[in-house]
Amino acid sequence: MGRVDPHNAYVPVRLGEVNTQTRWVLDRSKASEPDFLAHVMLRVRDVMRQDSPLVESTEPVREVGRLMARQDLDLVPIVGPDGTLSGVMTERALARRYIRESREPSELDAPTRVSAIVKVLQGETLSGSGDEEVSGQIWCMAMDIGALPSEIGPGDVAVVGNRDDAQRAAIELGVGLLVVSNGTRPDADTVALASQHGVPVVTSPLDSYVTARMITLSAPCRALMDPEPLTVRPDDLLSDVADEVKEVHYRAAVAVDAKRKPIGLVTRTDLVSPRPRRVLLVDHAEQAQSVEGVEQAEIVEILDHHHIGSIETTVPVRATFDPVGSTSTLVIERFRQNGMEPSRSSALLLLGAIMSDTVILNSPTTTERDWSAVEYLGRVLAIDPMQFGREMFEATSDLEGVEADAIVSRDLKEYEVGGGHTIGIAQVETVGQGLDGRKPELMEAMRRVRERNGYPIYALMVTDILAKDTDLYVSGDPGPLEQAFGQAAVENVIPLPGVMSRKKQVAPKVLAAL
Repeated sequence: MGRVDPHNAYVPVRLGEVNTQTRWVLDRSKASEPDFLAHVMLRVRDVMRQDSPLVESTEPVREVGRLMARQDLDLVPIVGPDGTLSGVMTERALARRYIRESREPSELDAPTRVSAIVKVLQGETLSGSGDEEVSGQIWCMAMDIGALPSEIGPGDVAVVGNRDDAQRAAIELGVGLLVVSNGTRPDADTVALASQHGVPVVTSPLDSYVTARMITLSAPCRALMDPEPLTVRPDDLLSDVADEVKEVHYRAAVAVDAKRKPIGLVTRTDLVSPRPRRVLLVDHAEQAQSVEGVEQAEIVEILDHHHIGSIETTVPVRATFDPVGSTSTLVIERFRQNGMEPSRSSALLLLGAIMSDTVILNSPTTTERDWSAVEYLGRVLAIDPMQFGREMFEATSDLEGVEADAIVSRDLKEYEVGGGHTIGIAQVETVGQGLDGRKPELMEAMRRVRERNGYPIYALMVTDILAKDTDLYVSGDPGPLEQAFGQAAVENVIPLPGVMSRKKQVAPKVLAAL
């Protein structure tokens, strides 16, 4: 992946269940099974911002506010000690807090460590360890000590200038913290008195007013955060969460993983004209055969060997519709055109795909280019490709013990026909054996598939690769198919001698008839 184009990340995916033949080739090549892709509709992970900063719940409000201002953020996720989401800090919460406080006594919103206050003030601890906590009101002691409010007491913070008497009065009142402003340092007797009363002492380089205001910003941010933020999961569809994101007052949601740890942020801005998911279609160009939501995706390339289907693109794309027996032949030619050789694992996968598509080069769709690709892969792998193909079919064509539902759904292709209808044609290969003895259960299984999917007609090709012919089982009205092939159905089975290819010998006639 990325050898030709290192600027983009290419991820192989599958659109359905892994059939027996594919499983055999995957095992033989020791390759990993591609992830199943349920849809290509935009998910949260496709638009979320993964570089959003996270803040610990103990961080001072001032530091969070500065971060938001510095990075022009309306919201910051707050995390606990274990990294899980605790809440979000918003500009609205900050504004409301300090507008509300403007005519009320300043106070700390939550117990706050002295060390946090020192950090915000850029001050110095003169007495105490810094681990003490305060949680009361903040007093600027500018009045005469004889007129100090009686409410001053334990847990409060006193901000005092260079007045020794006021400093000592605050200590004797039992405040939780004494902060000396304007860079003043109390004398040794005052510091000793503070130690005796267990009152920490901090010096601040700021004036008394600014010091008091800054202390209110020292409270841990958890005191102001929204503890119940809107959260989404990375695989949530944007269409499912967009309205919630637009309705919440901060117009954003935090993307969290299974352990509730933040991994991204989705804002209303991210929902405006998001870039669609980019896909490269391989071996199909029918919308009915593709993944759900493909009409919303940006198709960047199509590589196929079938007819041009119903896929529509909004911009010109590179599209290859080349009449060879297998799309894997086109892939091998791309390797060779770029002067590259596939790895052994990739070569085995490609060889298996060609042998499957062309029924060991016996299908009428087989071209000289397919033969050339197989010969090339045989040299790269140093194996007999024909023997490889026979082993694959012999190992995967024994349908004994396989449930009828699995048989009738194997290698299913959907085709759009007139009137907005869709039909299904599945195909199984056998090696010298028929399925006549299982006809009743197969027909019943086909009826269930047809009714479940709303097909007017559902057909199953049972192809014997040794006899090189097919029995076409039909669920629904066989009349149009009888007319298409000029063969009468015997109990809803149309014999098709010499027919092996769905793409070249069956699908065109069926589509023309319908």
